[in-house]
Amino acid sequence: MKQDMIVIIDLGSEENSAVAREIRAMGVYSEIYPHDITAENLAALPNVKGIVLNCGPNNIVDGEAISVSDSVLSCGIPNITIKDGSAHDGLKSFIFDTCKCDANWNMNNFIDDQVELLRKQIGDKKVLLALSGGVDSSVVAALLIRAIGKQLVCVHVNHGLLRKGEPEQVVKVFREELGATLIYSDSVDRFLNKLAGVADPESKRKIIGAEFIRVFEEEARKLDGIDFLAQGTIYPDIVESGTKTNKIVKSHHNVGGLPDDLKFELVEPLKYLFKDEVRACGKALGLPDDMVYRQPFPGPGLGVRCLGAITRDRLEAVRESDAILREEFANAGLQGKVWQYFTLIPEVKSVGVKDNARSFEWPVIIRAVNTVDAMTATIEHIDWALLDKITSRIITEVKGVNRVCYDLTPKPTGTIEWE
Repeated sequence: MKQDMIVIIDLGSEENSAVAREIRAMGVYSEIYPHDITAENLAALPNVKGIVLNCGPNNIVDGEAISVSDSVLSCGIPNITIKDGSAHDGLKSFIFDTCKCDANWNMNNFIDDQVELLRKQIGDKKVLLALSGGVDSSVVAALLIRAIGKQLVCVHVNHGLLRKGEPEQVVKVFREELGATLIYSDSVDRFLNKLAGVADPESKRKIIGAEFIRVFEEEARKLDGIDFLAQGTIYPDIVESGTKTNKIVKSHHNVGGLPDDLKFELVEPLKYLFKDEVRACGKALGLPDDMVYRQPFPGPGLGVRCLGAITRDRLEAVRESDAILREEFANAGLQGKVWQYFTLIPEVKSVGVKDNARSFEWPVIIRAVNTVDAMTATIEHIDWALLDKITSRIITEVKGVNRVCYDLTPKPTGTIEWE
């Protein structure tokens, strides 16, 4: 790594990500580490110029107050103590005046570093990439193509949990337009059979994650020299999957759902980037805007938007209602202006009236949020006339639905997804 680094040590803070982003916004790279990091671990990190001790309310672990070891505090690297809150007086002076950092962290330098690290890690071996077509996997693909070219093999798995038309679009863009080596795996029945009757969201995520790996292993056995598995893991995935002082928000399939007997070495070049930084990386790599600013989509796909135990008819209702929502948002000029919007359907049904008769069908819940880094989110205030139109189309065109609701909950207290 060519850039200077500031290490943030988590002493129970709920604002670690905000501090990391604040420092990066100054042009200095930063990473978050747990309170029990050793002086040896610290010394092994590249170009550490300063330590931020970030204190907060979660400072009791296993009944004892946490602290940093004396060996870390006396290692000769300057340190500053801050506490949870939106202002950190003196942080800028500490970074530039005390630590003498250079403001040289930017996407071009990040890409240069990653290309060098990827070439060193991979050598002349081949890499298998799970290519969903979303922002994260697309940026990983572009980065790997720059680093290792034809050593990259992309696999697109249709697990039956993708949005309407997406499998066809992925094949068209990556195989036909970008000329990538792309393997298409139709695994719809395999995934849905595994998920039958599973209602717990954590269990669903882990089943989907583990089954993804199995599919890749099977595809890899058909190829020669595959030693690495690339993933689009980003920093919020890691943070939300839990740290020593921060409880799990939710397990991400590419963090908590990997099997113990994984046959590949992982390649995760984006794992320390926030979502907006991933997009900036994609732009710097030359990816088109419609790919870089594509709406985020969770790894488990519609599996976490068909709430509770997945059934094929309710899954199809989620897919169709989501397609209507996206079409109407695009027609209203909201595509690219609202960060993420989607529909979801719970297991519950409600009484309604359709075709002059009693109906007992599902509600569709619409969610539309704006965020910078996916760590917090605000609600988009949609025009009532647009909501009326979307509601009318959904209850008319989507089988099994008789009610539409709009979720007004920000993050926190809600997460962006419901599961």
